[in-house]
Amino acid sequence: MQFDIVVLTDNALLALDEQDWYSRQVHLEDGLVASALAKQGLKVGRKDWAEPGYDWAQCRAAVFRTTWDYFHRFGEFAPWLAKVSQTTRLFNEAGLIHWNLDKHYLADLQQAGINTVPTCYIEVGDQRTLAQVIADSGWSDVILKPVISGAARHTYRLQADGAAALECTFAELVQQEAMMLQPFQHDILSQGELSLMVIDGQYTHAIRKTAKAGDFRVQDDHGGTVHRYEASTEEIRFAEAAVAAVPFDVLYARVDMVRDNRGQLAIMELEMIEPELFFRFKAEAADTLAAGIARRLAA
Repeated sequence: MQFDIVVLTDNALLALDEQDWYSRQVHLEDGLVASALAKQGLKVGRKDWAEPGYDWAQCRAAVFRTTWDYFHRFGEFAPWLAKVSQTTRLFNEAGLIHWNLDKHYLADLQQAGINTVPTCYIEVGDQRTLAQVIADSGWSDVILKPVISGAARHTYRLQADGAAALECTFAELVQQEAMMLQPFQHDILSQGELSLMVIDGQYTHAIRKTAKAGDFRVQDDHGGTVHRYEASTEEIRFAEAAVAAVPFDVLYARVDMVRDNRGQLAIMELEMIEPELFFRFKAEAADTLAAGIARRLAA
């Protein structure tokens, strides 16, 4: 079947499970996007990005929404992305996705004058022990994670004197993938992490994510909770400036930020592949997304 645009999800989320709150939430938000696109006069479908045998040349465009299995299936996703981007307009575009996949992009933002959480990169094959890496950083309370990851995969918080327990895991990981080390940002424990949605260059809405007691991970996969948040003018300007510094056309972005250990706003991550955009907190933002897509398709 031919579509003007397909809303992309993953197979596990394709069918609605009325008994599961998570499934209901996904379908609510994907539904808001699909309805907004339909109001723009577009013929809309919703598909698993990895649907076997589907000819993606049949649709003009596809928008990444809930493709939350891609980082577990990167060996399939990368060639799929390369192939589909040749025939189908992608939002966000393939070049931006490649750039945003690897958190080395934080260094690009820093060079562009956007304050980010300080980061030391540990490239594949680095022969140092984890203890040596931490000592070289000069930080005592750190976060270790891969440069390509999601949902807090292989994300660890540790003290300098606790490296021994992770040495084997670290040695295995760094032989296969680049890692990154950051000083733990203590504001996360008291204030959580802010996520500001920037769609078509403009701030639309925000949420605050907080970790459960005794944890530092704010993702709901790990017991974190989400709250509506009214962003300040300073936070909005910072988020929009961060997105404007990206060297690609950005249709949508979720700007994850904290107050760093110096009290300054700092980027934790810019999520521009398949971020949850929390349309349930502001349904009109889906209309802003759809209008941005329609304008780009008409250009």
